[in-house]
Amino acid sequence: MATDSHTHLDAPPRLEPVTTLAVHVDTPLEIGELVNGRRRIIPILGGTFDGPQLAGEVLPGGADWQLIRPDGCAEVMARYVLRTTQGSLIEVENRGVRHAPEPIMQRLIRGEPVAPDQYYFRTVPTFQTADPALAWLTRDLFVARGIREPERVLIQVFRVG
Repeated sequence: MATDSHTHLDAPPRLEPVTTLAVHVDTPLEIGELVNGRRRIIPILGGTFDGPQLAGEVLPGGADWQLIRPDGCAEVMARYVLRTTQGSLIEVENRGVRHAPEPIMQRLIRGEPVAPDQYYFRTVPTFQTADPALAWLTRDLFVARGIREPERVLIQVFRVG
């Protein structure tokens, strides 16, 4: 396979820190067992976000729709709105997965504290905004690491460079 001198296939994309969200959540609504797993809806009460590229508040009113699959993996799909410190609104849809050995997953589901290195919680947030200064959010790819705490979720967002 021929490569030219400008191609660097050995360098993976870098992750650039964008912001960290601290999202306060309410008691989960347990819908119950469905044909494809256990449905839970976790209302978002609000929160804040701060980082090198974005800061502001998480507006109340969103929610995280979780499906706990029969294999124990939680599929997450959260939708909510951010307001930057400059007043711009950003719609967020954040999809991902959270999994761990069964005893750890049960502790997470009960809302107990669990060290983040004991479970896998990764998401792919997408953003929509009408602010031209934030158009990069609608064009670039992002990944995030989630950390579940008893009354909030921390979401560390990175731009894939």
